[in-house]
Amino acid sequence: MTPAARLQAVIDLLTEIDETPRPADAVMSAYFRNRRYIGSKDRTAIAQMAYAILRRHARLGWWIERGGYERATPRARVLAYLLLEENRNAGVVLEMFSGGKFAPARLTDDELAMVGKLESHTMDHPDMPETVRVECPDWAEAPMRASLGDRFGVEMEKLLEAAPLDLRINPLKANQQSAIKALAKAQITAETTQWSPLGLRVKGRPPLGSVDAFKDGLVEIQDEGSQLVALAVAPKPGHQVVDFCAGAGGKTLAVAALMKNKGRVVACDVLDKRLKRAAERFRRAGLHNIEAHPLTSERDPWVKRHKRKFDRVLVDAPCSGTGTWRRNPDARWRQLGPGLEQLLPLQANILDSAARLVKPGGRLIYATCSMLHDENEAQVEAFLQTHHDFIVKPVAEVWAEEEAGAPPPVDGPYLRLTPARHDTDGFFAAVLERRAEETVSEESVSDVGIEQGEVDPVELAKAIDA
Repeated sequence: MTPAARLQAVIDLLTEIDETPRPADAVMSAYFRNRRYIGSKDRTAIAQMAYAILRRHARLGWWIERGGYERATPRARVLAYLLLEENRNAGVVLEMFSGGKFAPARLTDDELAMVGKLESHTMDHPDMPETVRVECPDWAEAPMRASLGDRFGVEMEKLLEAAPLDLRINPLKANQQSAIKALAKAQITAETTQWSPLGLRVKGRPPLGSVDAFKDGLVEIQDEGSQLVALAVAPKPGHQVVDFCAGAGGKTLAVAALMKNKGRVVACDVLDKRLKRAAERFRRAGLHNIEAHPLTSERDPWVKRHKRKFDRVLVDAPCSGTGTWRRNPDARWRQLGPGLEQLLPLQANILDSAARLVKPGGRLIYATCSMLHDENEAQVEAFLQTHHDFIVKPVAEVWAEEEAGAPPPVDGPYLRLTPARHDTDGFFAAVLERRAEETVSEESVSDVGIEQGEVDPVELAKAIDA
């Protein structure tokens, strides 16, 4: 493809992302799948530019408005990106927007005027508000500032970067060094991660799907922070474990592998199709201690029938996903699922129901990929006020048990990971242990269905999964 044809493809792709109520990565996958004539190098270049523009959504919009253009269309964002980020001059832009075969149409008079105002500028400007500069949407500013305090700026700036590519080794088939050697055979460079004893960080973005180490189940793609959440579960071989919101099964895989294929892991979710997609990952990893169980809701009768039967219950709760903005930049601006006002009561309800599964002496692990206090510490504090038979197990104690005295990546009782401090996605996890001898009533909330006025969790899950 010519450079001009690539530009038109970027415009087309951004238009599809704007018009399709699905995450950008899913739209991109479908876009290229339907255009197999686009070669691998062109796909890479198109995707990289599209993601770069998504990461600069607010800044490009600010400049487009300053340039007097009516609205930040995909075409306007591409024009502004070429001028402000790639420092192209107006003459080069005019040549690329030639109106020729496969090239973008010629510039309109309004576009020419905008190009004239933006030429010779860079993306930064002293008049740009901080929230624009760090790409923080209006809905998230107050809760992010409340959660991050004086680290708001540094953490938000780190969230502007592309996330690294992390892998988790399958300890049933490899260790870190043998996996590094296996990847090297495919000309893939990897090094051990800073915090996770199971992690590798890969250089670049190699096509892992065709690599033997991946196809044979030696490694799985998983952010280092997500690996640390799985380690906080601290499962033992022979344990009975539930992954209550298993989704695509990433943490389920890690937990089952840590159990050395012994014991039982039940992967639950309210969307059966998620569990079916995860089944192939389980087979590839050679894990046979996992069973899938779809739920009708968080208060499915199965929960009551299995109360107090499990050593570990992981609740990887649906959340705002603010901690994943490095890899999902469009999620800042496109609310494809429920908002905070719906998520907060749902998280509390899921946590309350899942707690019934924990046996005395067992542990409930509450986790999110959010950086917001309301979804994290506040949820745990509210839970403890009504569940007096649970206490916080500090992360340092969990790490001392599982990592042979290795220091935990955080101070304080909870596992709170941030991009600037840990170079991981933003994650939160709290380990809550049920007292062996209980002095409070067995159930704090009755086993009832969704009360009038509550949000249907299946519908919420469908929106999140869309």
